Amino acid sequence: MSVPQTVAEVLSKHVVLQVESIDRTYLNVYVPELQAVEGALKFIRIHRGHKVASTHMVEPITREFVGSIERFAKDNRIPLITFEKGQRKDDFAKQQRKKFHQREGVVFIGKAQEKCTVYRTEKRRNPKTKRTYPWIVKSTALVNHYYFYCIDEDFGPFFLKFCSYFPYNAKLCLNGHEYLKQQLQQKGIAYQALENGILSCEDPQALQDLCDRLTEGKIDALLRKWLRRLPHPFAPQDRQAGYRYQLSILQLELSLTQVLDQPVSGRIFFEDVIRENLDIGRLKRVQLIFDRWVTRRTPGPFRTRVITDGVIPSLHSDFKGTRIKQYHKAGQALRTETTINNTYDFYIGKNLRNLPALRRIGFQANRRLLQVQRISHDCILAEEAFQQINRPVQVTSQRASALRFAAPNVQALWRALFLFQVLPTGFPSRHLHQHFASLLGQPPDSLTRGQMTYHLHRLRLTGSSNAFLRLTATALPTSACERRGSAPESTAASSVPDSQPYYPSSPHPTPRSGAASTNLIRRSHPGSNTQN
Repeated sequence: MSVPQTVAEVLSKHVVLQVESIDRTYLNVYVPELQAVEGALKFIRIHRGHKVASTHMVEPITREFVGSIERFAKDNRIPLITFEKGQRKDDFAKQQRKKFHQREGVVFIGKAQEKCTVYRTEKRRNPKTKRTYPWIVKSTALVNHYYFYCIDEDFGPFFLKFCSYFPYNAKLCLNGHEYLKQQLQQKGIAYQALENGILSCEDPQALQDLCDRLTEGKIDALLRKWLRRLPHPFAPQDRQAGYRYQLSILQLELSLTQVLDQPVSGRIFFEDVIRENLDIGRLKRVQLIFDRWVTRRTPGPFRTRVITDGVIPSLHSDFKGTRIKQYHKAGQALRTETTINNTYDFYIGKNLRNLPALRRIGFQANRRLLQVQRISHDCILAEEAFQQINRPVQVTSQRASALRFAAPNVQALWRALFLFQVLPTGFPSRHLHQHFASLLGQPPDSLTRGQMTYHLHRLRLTGSSNAFLRLTATALPTSACERRGSAPESTAASSVPDSQPYYPSSPHPTPRSGAASTNLIRRSHPGSNTQN
């Protein structure tokens, strides 16, 4: 077995399994109508029919909810544990799950005091009549929270945490890799587990398909299923009136796991990456990874951190509240993981229905980081790409002559393209026309639009545009070059192909171009919708 020498060689020749999946997901479970003081007043005064607007009126609901949890634990012989201060809940839950032998159910219920947002009633005084009256305000308090640690036949281990005080918000925590293991077992697909991951699988394509099928609908169905089984703070008449729980995203981890053929491949990868990418967290490089425009007003810090745990290093890069972590998992796999802590970093709401857009952002950030690392070590055109440029090519019914590397017009064309690499929305072909002519030592009038179309047409068909512009973090989507002829004042900034997904998060709309024969090049700029 050969030993890799570069990052590019590790990624291209020594990855035996690659899995792109949702990892840990932390969700807020809440009743939207009760998140504002006005909604709480409406619930107490109008829905429940109390004359006084006071949180004292919801105390019977709290007592009944806590009592139902205790009865549920007693009737079903479920351990009710009070967590000690500083106790690691996950470690304790792992021990308890080893003793649980049912297909699904509640493993145990944990109780802990935690700070949360609640409603309080203050006594206020009317300045005119001097009479006092109750007034509901938002505040924080240490109240009891109840953790339901469960195992689901489809999702595996998860927990649902309820606040015991009005408005009874909850948290749902699940793991996409545990869901994946459950699905593989149900379908009879042999696999070897990795801690919080998959080490090997007899059907890698089916593995990735299962990852892609973890949708927001299935997560919502998981919540509804267990809300029907567990004690519920709201009575049926409350739920019928519209006081129903909804889900929003608090934290989302999106991982790319690449299992390596031998441990030394991972060590070589990190040795080279850490040496060459200590600036990965700087502004210009963060823009490439997260595909977002960074200005002086963008909250930081922007930094790269190399953390060593024993002798196993990990690389961290931050963008606002979002973080990319890269580490050698269990000495067997490369894990690249984007953690989104605030969806508004990408101009996307927190509602669970935005999960598909957040998945695209996180997975593409993982791929871009690997691409930047690969380019920093393999920034010269490969032999195959170089030979492709220097040979004529035919794509369907279109032919293009070779781009001779040493030809003066080819060198001039590439140098002209470099002048426009930082423009966010492309450039008019007349600007490229002028620079191209000056680099050839000719007046602009001596070059016709047809000649410019011919050169750009060759770039696209030979594929040299992708190989060349990738080095400057640019992308070349399919263009309208298939039309013959030219159009006046055409632009070289292409529109997004219909086959590519649209970014709803982008604050900068992508301009749609006209039917231009030279409609070829678009910079993959933060805020654009062009895919890398």
